[in-house]
Amino acid sequence: MGGELRALLWLAGPLVGANLLQMGVAGVDVIFVARLGTVEFAAATLGVFMFNVIMFALIGLTSAAAPIIAAELGRRAHAVREVRRSFRMALWLAILGALPFLIVLAHGETLLLAAGQDPAVARRAGAFLDITLFALVPGIAAAVMRTTAAALGRPGWAFLVTGLALLTAILGNWCLVFGNAGFPALGLEGSGIATVVTMTVMMLCYVAILLRDRGLRRYRLFGRWWRTEWPRFFEIVRLGVPIALTWTFEGALFGGAAILMGLIGVAEVAAHAIALNIAAVAFQVPFGVAQAATIRVGMAYGARDHLWISRAGRVALIVGIGFMVVTATSIWTLPRLFISAYIDADAPANAVVVGLALQYLAVAALFQLVDGAQAVAAGILRGVQDTRIPMLIAAFGYWVIGFGTAILLGFTFGLQGVGIWLGLGAGLLAVSALLLWRWSARGRLGLLPN
Repeated sequence: MGGELRALLWLAGPLVGANLLQMGVAGVDVIFVARLGTVEFAAATLGVFMFNVIMFALIGLTSAAAPIIAAELGRRAHAVREVRRSFRMALWLAILGALPFLIVLAHGETLLLAAGQDPAVARRAGAFLDITLFALVPGIAAAVMRTTAAALGRPGWAFLVTGLALLTAILGNWCLVFGNAGFPALGLEGSGIATVVTMTVMMLCYVAILLRDRGLRRYRLFGRWWRTEWPRFFEIVRLGVPIALTWTFEGALFGGAAILMGLIGVAEVAAHAIALNIAAVAFQVPFGVAQAATIRVGMAYGARDHLWISRAGRVALIVGIGFMVVTATSIWTLPRLFISAYIDADAPANAVVVGLALQYLAVAALFQLVDGAQAVAAGILRGVQDTRIPMLIAAFGYWVIGFGTAILLGFTFGLQGVGIWLGLGAGLLAVSALLLWRWSARGRLGLLPN
């Protein structure tokens, strides 16, 4: 147990740090553009949301390379050729998978108008997306390289590169949005250019790392990059599509909750955004643990070691849920402190929003444990290359149980925002319980290697 715990924490620590920094990278554009006015702020918010939803789904698609590479290393410690094939096909998938979505982003204004958004906001968001779409391929390619480096035992690079990306995003927005340091003031378009530069810098950094790092260059990951390995390509697709849909189902649930909040009032939307951001920061820890657990369980799966699989999964669940006990206690006992990081909690003008956010955080504190459990359970199931049924569980739990309960409690029973958050908790509880049952029954369900 002790050795497995050390191995998991050594992998998870940098990944957790990188996930937290990535949240900063994703939010920098909106923070800087907020000073340009209401229309520009709304346009940046919508544009960044569309871009991030697509990129996150595509990262989920290509992340299937992690359990495959881990299994190859579990079968044979020096599986150079097999690892190279998986990396190459994941990179191919990143590029080919992004192409249709480049067309989607290029028609961002049309889609936002069809969704009933303000024409002025839709036009500015479309102009932002016309630039930002060029960041999609380098962003996903960088994610493939990050996943591969972590699976090959170099997770620390993820933290360093993401930290550099955050600094690049801040500097790029500072220079190009407001025209500092001799650059032209390009406003919203400048923020889009900064995003492209940031993602390109990340990709180039990972290319240099994979070529120069002593532990990684022996795999010659870019060797024969033109060769196809269609069986491996479709294996990644088979595992990756359910992962992408699972992540999309969960993200869309919270987006749908925001829409329901909008039917109640503006203060409810603001309070929901604050509470959700606080919960999202806490979630990055079990999410990072889940990423590391996929690799550890994947290696055990490749080695066909049932005891190792069990031990790796058990340690990951203990760590993920254990941390969420800490966050749940913190959110429950110090909610105003967390709210103060977003707005002045003592200002009379914010009293209604703060009061609502306190109610939502009380519910969030209660479902922290099941949120951590479902994240880690999904990660260890990915390690045994089980993704299709967890996807169906996510669809049922989040949208039938979660969204259905949110509507029922929020509107039919009149609990409003609190009812919507209780619905979110019910969805997470259902998914967590079903995934944990599936993990406990892995032997009977035939999920273990022969």
